[in-house]
Amino acid sequence: MDWLMRMNRALDYIEMNLSDEIELAEVARKACCSSHQFQRMFSFITNVTLAEYIRRRRLTLAAFELQNSDAKVIDIALKYGYESPVSFARAFQMLHGVNPAIARQEGTALKAYPRISFLISIKGAEAMNYRIETKEALQIFGIERVFPINGDGESVASPAEFWKESHANGEVERLAVHAGDLPSFLNKDLYKVHAVCSYRKTENDSFPYMLCAFKSDSSNTNGYTNITIPAHTWAVFSSDPFTWDSFDEIIETLYRRFFSEWLPTAGYEQVDGMEFEIYGGRDGLNYVELWFAVRKIALI
Repeated sequence: MDWLMRMNRALDYIEMNLSDEIELAEVARKACCSSHQFQRMFSFITNVTLAEYIRRRRLTLAAFELQNSDAKVIDIALKYGYESPVSFARAFQMLHGVNPAIARQEGTALKAYPRISFLISIKGAEAMNYRIETKEALQIFGIERVFPINGDGESVASPAEFWKESHANGEVERLAVHAGDLPSFLNKDLYKVHAVCSYRKTENDSFPYMLCAFKSDSSNTNGYTNITIPAHTWAVFSSDPFTWDSFDEIIETLYRRFFSEWLPTAGYEQVDGMEFEIYGGRDGLNYVELWFAVRKIALI
């Protein structure tokens, strides 16, 4: 229930500031997590990005004001964060299907997106395969990128694009060769290259992501970024075997179920958004494990 309270407290802040500047750092503070962590949770649970949700709510309120007040269009545009009537009209048209002037006519059909509230929902009985493991500090190395949370500003703007580029230029294969033998604490059917996210602090509205290998005595780490992951408790979620053409659906389902079904009720909270994507294969098929760094929520 504490998790629900935090998430709804963040949504309360957003709702109270739809006509003002919304500080993403403050949204995250209300939810007691990082900005990147909150936006990931939000998008996986709701199937919409936080930025899109805020846009929809602002344009919903703008439509109400157009229909129920005599305020000028430019004043409404400025109130909800648009720099000009032109940019406001374009956004309004995309959401509602009509321009702001038409919205004032009686009988015009508009869209309303209500405020989201987070609740515990009892869903079917589909099991989640997970385990809790405590691991000592982990030594990893690999190729690091820092991504903006909103996906802007770089030619490679997302981890998915980073993987694609690194496969194309041979970096994934080179890292697999330099990984050497798998450490003894890992399953021997794991692949050599994995990924880790949010393992260190970066500038606001950004997060680190590394294509990584676990360091062993036979690893060659020259030229790579070396990181020590401190000892943590990990909640590990495993997929069923799959073929690569269904990978996107498989991993999105694992993330969504972790954030929307397991985390709100398990008595744990995620630690700084830190997580591993661990890849393996057996019998001609692939599987993925998501390792989330967690800690038990203190009982008050």
